Amino acid sequence: MALYLSEEWHRKACELASTFPEVPGASARMAYVVSGAPEGEIRYYQITENGRVIEQALGECKDPDFTFTVTWPDAVSVQKGELDPNVAFMQGRMKVSGNMGKVMALLPLTLSPPYKALQENLRSVTEYP
Repeated sequence: MALYLSEEWHRKACELASTFPEVPGASARMAYVVSGAPEGEIRYYQITENGRVIEQALGECKDPDFTFTVTWPDAVSVQKGELDPNVAFMQGRMKVSGNMGKVMALLPLTLSPPYKALQENLRSVTEYP
């Protein structure tokens, strides 16, 4: 089990995502800011090329296309599958700044069966503090 948002968790997420099917054009540099985590604010990033995560790690993203900002409780709820990220966005619980066109282009991926399976696999190896 990997502690949610730890370095080990990011490595595991990237490893699991390596099996995601290629989706031409689904590419973005995404930054995440999670406030109110037990150890304080957590910043991490994910770089996706053609639907596949090629890098995910703690730290700052150089030149992100967009940034997601969310509270710790909502981030945990999303990861556990209790809160749909699209609903969190629509309710203003997940803020997005940057290139909204890129965000909208990637949204269909979050509804695909391979993405849902990937998230379920990640949940099965995640421990929450």
